[in-house]
Amino acid sequence: MKAALKYQKLTILWALFIFTICTINLGGVSHSPLFFVGFDKVTHCGLFFVLTIFWCNGIIRKQKVKFLSYTSAAIVTVCSVAYGGLIEILQMTIFTWRSGEWGDFASDAIGACMAAFSIVIIERALGHEKS
Repeated sequence: MKAALKYQKLTILWALFIFTICTINLGGVSHSPLFFVGFDKVTHCGLFFVLTIFWCNGIIRKQKVKFLSYTSAAIVTVCSVAYGGLIEILQMTIFTWRSGEWGDFASDAIGACMAAFSIVIIERALGHEKS
């Protein structure tokens, strides 16, 4: 178990950061004039983009492979999206000072998919360049 988590330290820390940021009571911050309309959605997308990047990086480093397989990329994406869904469900049911929204869930999914797609494309491009 310890060996399996060795390369996922950043992923775990980032997942805890996401959980914390998505469950604390921010009061009226969302109505502040400092933020633009849709800032929340961009933030969700970015958080899950980084989560998926960290997760895929950990898999690549652990397996010492050149390319992340499509299966691994799909599994990481599905797990990241499920984590986003879990957080939204918790916001609706337990953390009632927050609101679980379909838009936030969609932003989580878009961020995770963008990251997995980016990693697969960049790896293939780098591999093609070297050969």
